[in-house]
Amino acid sequence: MDMSKKQEYKFKKSLESIKELKGRGTELISLYIPPDKQIHDVAAYLREEMSQSSNIKSKSTKKHVQGALKSILAKLKYLKNPPKNGIIFFVGHVSTAGDQTDMISESMEPPQPVESFMYRCDSEFYIEPLKNMMGEKKKYGLIVVDRSEATIGLLNGNRVETLKNIQSLVPSKHSKGGQSAQRFERLIEDAAHQYFKNVGGKATDLMLHQELVGILVGGPGRTKDDFVDGGYLHHELEKKVIERFNTGYTDEYGLKELVNTAEDTLSELDVMKEKKLMKRLMEEIKKSDGGLATYGEEHVRRALTMGAVDTLLVSDGIDRVRAEVECDDCGHKEERTIKGPSILPKCPECDSPMEIIEREDLVDELFDLARSLGSDVELISDESEEGELLLNAFGGLAAILRFRVGN
Repeated sequence: MDMSKKQEYKFKKSLESIKELKGRGTELISLYIPPDKQIHDVAAYLREEMSQSSNIKSKSTKKHVQGALKSILAKLKYLKNPPKNGIIFFVGHVSTAGDQTDMISESMEPPQPVESFMYRCDSEFYIEPLKNMMGEKKKYGLIVVDRSEATIGLLNGNRVETLKNIQSLVPSKHSKGGQSAQRFERLIEDAAHQYFKNVGGKATDLMLHQELVGILVGGPGRTKDDFVDGGYLHHELEKKVIERFNTGYTDEYGLKELVNTAEDTLSELDVMKEKKLMKRLMEEIKKSDGGLATYGEEHVRRALTMGAVDTLLVSDGIDRVRAEVECDDCGHKEERTIKGPSILPKCPECDSPMEIIEREDLVDELFDLARSLGSDVELISDESEEGELLLNAFGGLAAILRFRVGN
């Protein structure tokens, strides 16, 4: 779990909390600002909305909408330009206990670029455009090839990006008069060899230094196999070829066709990775000596601090925080993991309720600890069978170890 995975996790948790918030009327503002939008244009738009809001009949709704608009405008004064992926604001008065409301003002930089400007005022925050950003943004290389052309591209998250289209100079297999069939066939194969070398060279230039999860190759008939099996790809790229697929096109549309054809394979890769990790964990746990595995927060935290963890497995369904707590009555301080910030622990010295001084999401805290000690972190979806097992049977935390540690 690298830093981008940690950001994905935090983004998901923020989105889950925003999703639950409701307003009493149409007074919750969702504002999406793409990276190429001028801030002064956004401010002008919001000032126009402020003017229009004076027509709202309900005094409380008018007050709340205008207060939310003022809050956003105040924040925009500190922005010269949007961040590289744009920025999103969720601002408004949300319903709380009884007939009360609280002002919420959240801003977030999404893990993928905001595609278009949008302003919406409703009884709930609008998060539909963000749902496709929830998954990890993985990058795959794409190559579609036949003897007439080839196209090289990337699948970056959900986006297909065309990098290069290469037209072939390989002649058709219809022999021209005056040339022997054998000689003409040799010319065709020589031209095809040079063309495949050119495609392989371009792929190396464009892909070798990319952080690719894998490469998908497509095309009609055997040509794609001749290209891959013929050694035209750099050996480092050749090792990353996941699978080959039949496609009818080898142009820009062919890249999209390739991604659509490979959809089941790509989704299965994530599932298989989780299955392999959990299978390895279970094999270790079942060993008579306990094997190279441990689980539960206390044991996992101890193994981490000893530098014994190779891979930390974390369920993304964990809802706990690591908090520094203090007792006002006797002054006792300690660190605790608590479920929900509203549940205050009791002091072990005098049994009085303890106050939370500082808090941090448990996954964030363990991620930073693991990273500082050179351990890998894998986030396991709680929607999969393996993720459900990790969450329910092992408390959402387990570790595959480098070496055994005592209990």
